[in-house]
Amino acid sequence: MATTKFSLTSRIQLNNGLSIPRIHLGVYMMTSREAYESVRWALDAGYRAIDSAQMYRNESDCGKAIREFLSANPTIKRSDIHFTTKLASNSSYDRARKAISQSVKTCGLDYLDLFLLHSPYGGKQARLDSWRAVEDAIDAGEIKSGGVSNYGIKHLEELLASKPRHMPVTNQIEVHPFNTRRELARWCQEHSIIVEAYAPLVRAMRMSHPTIVSLAKKYEYTPAQLLIRWSLQQGYVTLPKSATKQRIVSNALVDGQSISEDDVMTMDGLDEGLVTDWDPTDTD
Repeated sequence: MATTKFSLTSRIQLNNGLSIPRIHLGVYMMTSREAYESVRWALDAGYRAIDSAQMYRNESDCGKAIREFLSANPTIKRSDIHFTTKLASNSSYDRARKAISQSVKTCGLDYLDLFLLHSPYGGKQARLDSWRAVEDAIDAGEIKSGGVSNYGIKHLEELLASKPRHMPVTNQIEVHPFNTRRELARWCQEHSIIVEAYAPLVRAMRMSHPTIVSLAKKYEYTPAQLLIRWSLQQGYVTLPKSATKQRIVSNALVDGQSISEDDVMTMDGLDEGLVTDWDPTDTD
């Protein structure tokens, strides 16, 4: 089969006409120092997308690392770097709107490339009010694109039924061969909503699984690279997390062989519905 090339410069178009890098650095549960150092290492290695959140408490550290990188590399513009953050909790319109403005101020990057509602918690009215705050922030130029995270199909249908002025461009969910989320992922793709795959490395819980080890050897990848390659071949934006310089560099080296359709099916067959952290997709 023909090999599809993926690199840190690969991008995918969103439903609003903008685009997003295919590979992000995730900074979940990183300390301030870890986030700052990891973002600097990632940017130096060629990453152009960072995924943070208000709940991570490291937006300012990510922003500082990005600003210092841009200052040291004048040929690279702010528009070349894609920064994502997320609303800590859905509540009222006013609280959400203020929280968005605070994130812009905290990261110090002038605007947010992508802002997500972190979960569907809070109930229908809080979700829709928070989304309206996202829309108004887009119109005000504080956000380039808006999306959601951990939304199930019913939450997405609810949002689309409200006839939003701005469609969600992404749904960021846990997805990997051990939790493929096929129905949800397919629904998103059918509605032109890009799936962002968090925990693509299964939080290192299945790195020594014999099938992963065997296929990694076959394709001359590390187990982490194999999992990232699988994610990319599904059409997802993938968010591998690491606070180790060597692994940050290694995780992006996935432009070798394509995984065959048969081997993708073998990896899909590993699905055990494994949730490594939380799964709010069924909440009311």
